[in-house]
Amino acid sequence: MANTFSLILVIVTLVTGIVWALDKFLWAPKRKLKIEAADVEAGGQVDAVTLAKIAPQPSWVETSVSIFPVIGLVLVLRSFIYEPFQIPSGSMMPTLLVGDFILVEKFTYGLRDPVWRSKLVEVGEPERGDVVVFKYPPQPNIDYIKRVVGLPGDTVYYNSSKQLCIKSAEESRCKVVALTDKQDSEFDQNNTTLIKYSEKLMSDIEHQILVNPSRRDRVSAYQPRPGINEWVVPEGQYFVMGDNRDNSADSRYWGFVPEANLVGKAVGIWISFEFERSSDSVLPSWIPTGVRFNRIGGID
Repeated sequence: MANTFSLILVIVTLVTGIVWALDKFLWAPKRKLKIEAADVEAGGQVDAVTLAKIAPQPSWVETSVSIFPVIGLVLVLRSFIYEPFQIPSGSMMPTLLVGDFILVEKFTYGLRDPVWRSKLVEVGEPERGDVVVFKYPPQPNIDYIKRVVGLPGDTVYYNSSKQLCIKSAEESRCKVVALTDKQDSEFDQNNTTLIKYSEKLMSDIEHQILVNPSRRDRVSAYQPRPGINEWVVPEGQYFVMGDNRDNSADSRYWGFVPEANLVGKAVGIWISFEFERSSDSVLPSWIPTGVRFNRIGGID
């Protein structure tokens, strides 16, 4: 759907742009000459409004010329600078909640064409701890959002005790990712209060995660032996996980994210809506019940 919208946006921009160029450099000069000739023939006795009616600009041309700058600006902003996304699930709690509307920086990991997504300009690469939006590898028409845990060349371990350990290509030993500030969270899953930790994937950057104390880590097709999960991240790919560790379909279950699937880096929440309502509410579920102004801002 996202690619379809991008294709439609490109086509509309292209068509209106062609009409704008034809009108500016071909049709408008012809209309002007016709009006000037009529003015000379009338001896300058006809007002400008009446003269304009002699060679009017067609309505479809006027519409195209009017919307081209707006459509063109939207295309540039959405394709190369920032694109808005809505958080549809709780896999990134507590960092991102259902109802958060975020801005994704499109140029951070390189400029791509909006339709085929071929990289046009190299800009940068994801860093460990980045919150990224990407095309879901099994179904590239779907956008996912997760946190980058493993970089190309890393070995990522995640055991049944929910302990994350990462060995980069430059290191000889696995470094256990520190979990601190253990506390009960305001979130629950299946009537179990989720535990909140502070996690440091990078030495100077900290974020929060949730774990379900009553749930053991699920077995996946990528688990090489009982009791521990281990993945070696290939070149040009990334290992991602949700911050809600026991309620996230991520690289532990479907594999790695190719560099070509990256959409951009999530950098901020521009608005956040609440959708909680009583069971007897007559309002449709998609209508917000409130605005969480305290959530507007940057993303850790």
